[in-house]
Amino acid sequence: MEATKKPAVAIVMGSQTDWPVMEFTRNTLKKFGIESTVKVMSAHRTPHEAVEFAESAADNGYEVIIGAAGGAAHLCGVLAGHTVLPVIGVPVKGWSLDGLDSLLSTVQMPKGVPVATVAIGKAGAINAAILAVQIMGGADAELRAKMVEYKKTMAEEVIAADAALQAEING
Repeated sequence: MEATKKPAVAIVMGSQTDWPVMEFTRNTLKKFGIESTVKVMSAHRTPHEAVEFAESAADNGYEVIIGAAGGAAHLCGVLAGHTVLPVIGVPVKGWSLDGLDSLLSTVQMPKGVPVATVAIGKAGAINAAILAVQIMGGADAELRAKMVEYKKTMAEEVIAADAALQAEING
């Protein structure tokens, strides 16, 4: 029987309503063979749990934390303030400003408490997973090789799309 791999990435959401976006993060990580844990906790409603999770994340085997929050979006900053692990923030659409409020809250961290912030929504959720793979790939040749293949496939798709467009345009 094969041993179960411990999750290397923690996906932490401020609300369960963030799951339709953050599911893309988990699915992208799975494509690279990376296990993840998904949790809901709030910087405002469960601050002690968020701090406890962040403080113990490295000891629990996580290598990267990906956080998502809407509105005031303080979750990633709280997590980053209580861990030495890299934290990637995914701003999600909240109740106002179509996610711009979340983006600004996530990206505006004080010096010494970085949060790598990606795009709002689905693209950000996917990019957070890709960035986590790239971070972990610094010490993992297998992940680096998978990233090389991923980027090669993306390039091939663009080249094929251009060829199809040129054929359509030129008859």
